[in-house]
Amino acid sequence: MKDSQILISGGGLGGLSAALALAESGFEVTVLEKAAEFTEIGYGIQLGPNATRILKRYGLWDTVATTAVFPEAMVFLDAIDTEEWARVNLNEAFLARFGHPYVVIHRRDLLGAWLAACEKHPRIQLLTSKGLAGITDHGQSVEVRCEDGSRYVGRCLVGADGLLSPTREYVVGAEPPRVTGFLAYRGVIPIGKVFDRTYDRSVIGWFGHNIHLVQYALRAGDVLNNVAVFGSPAFARGESEFGSPAELNAMFEQAHPRVKSMLEYISLDRNWMMRDRDPISNWTRGNITLLGDAAHPTLQYLAQGACMAFEDSVVLAKRLTEFPDDPNRAFLAYQKQRVLRTARVVLTARAFGQVLHAGGVARDLRNDLYRGRAPDSFFHEIDWIYRGIPDTEF
Repeated sequence: MKDSQILISGGGLGGLSAALALAESGFEVTVLEKAAEFTEIGYGIQLGPNATRILKRYGLWDTVATTAVFPEAMVFLDAIDTEEWARVNLNEAFLARFGHPYVVIHRRDLLGAWLAACEKHPRIQLLTSKGLAGITDHGQSVEVRCEDGSRYVGRCLVGADGLLSPTREYVVGAEPPRVTGFLAYRGVIPIGKVFDRTYDRSVIGWFGHNIHLVQYALRAGDVLNNVAVFGSPAFARGESEFGSPAELNAMFEQAHPRVKSMLEYISLDRNWMMRDRDPISNWTRGNITLLGDAAHPTLQYLAQGACMAFEDSVVLAKRLTEFPDDPNRAFLAYQKQRVLRTARVVLTARAFGQVLHAGGVARDLRNDLYRGRAPDSFFHEIDWIYRGIPDTEF
C-alpha cells in the first residue's frame, strides 16, 4: 500500500496527527476537512507527557514550546471554602519520572503546529469544504462522496471526524452521544486584567457540588484561559430551555465570593454541552476505521481527549507499516491495542468527574482523603496515563 492513498475524514487534531504519522511512515494521505478552513475553537488544551513525547517525535516540539506554558502544578481547590485539597507537582520530580513535560497551550497554536508540518509534507494533500456524504467500500478501494458532489478514492479510510462522525455512523451505526447535562462556558482574557494572581503559574480547578472553574495561562503567559462548568437543573428536569447564563450564575451561588468574582472572565455568548460515548470494542468495518473522538470521545476531566488521538495516530501508522497490503488486518490490530486503554480513559474520566463535583458528606470525605498528601504521592495514580504507549511503537 506504500504507493496508494489513505483518505482521512476530518482535519482537526486527530486527523492532522494521523496524516503526519502516516506520511512519515511512507504513505500518501489526503485529508478531507468539512469546514472551509483548518481551525480550532480558540481556547486552551492540556497535554500530558504521553502527548508531548509525540510532539517531539514528529518535530513539532520547538514550535509548540514557543507559545506553550509549563505549569508548576495542578492544584485542586474547594470552590466553597477555597481550601486546597490536592496538588500534583509538575516540576523536576515529575519530569524525572515521566521523561517529558506537562504543558498547556492554545488550541489554535497546537493545531497550527500540526497543520504547518502537514502543509510542508510532500505526501499529504489537505482539502477543505469536503464534508462526507457517502462511503462505499469496494474491497480493494474505498470511495468517498463529499457534500459538494466531489468524489475521492483511496485504499482505505480513517474517520477522524469527531464526536458526531459520519464515518462512525457507517462503521457502527447511528447512535447519539451520551449527554451529561453539564455545560461549559469559556473565556480568555489578558493576564493583566486578572485581579487574583495567586495561582497564575499553575493549572487550577475550583470544585463544588456540580460546578467547577478551571484556569490556566496561555500564549506564553499573556492570557488566562477560563472554563466554568455546571450541571444544569433545568436539563435534569427535562426542560427544553437550559444552560442559560442565569442558570450558570445560580449554580455558582454556592461558591465562595472569590470564585464567583472570577466568572467575570467568562464569555456568556455560547456554551457547550459535555458529551461522551460508552466504549465499544470494534471501530473497524472492512477498510475503514475510526480514530480519536470518532472512536472514543471522552469527558475533559483527565485532559486526555487529544492525547488519546495522538497515541491512536502513532499506533495506527505502526500497524499499517506492518501490514501495508492488508488495511483491514492493520486496523483490527490497531484497535485491539487501543480499545482497552481508551476505554479506561473514558470510564475513569466519568468517575473522576463525580469525585470533583461531589457535594455534602461526599465532598467532606474527598477533601479529608486527599488533604495533606504530598504532591509527588499522586504520581503512581497517574502513571498509567502519562507513561503512554510503549517505546516500541515509535
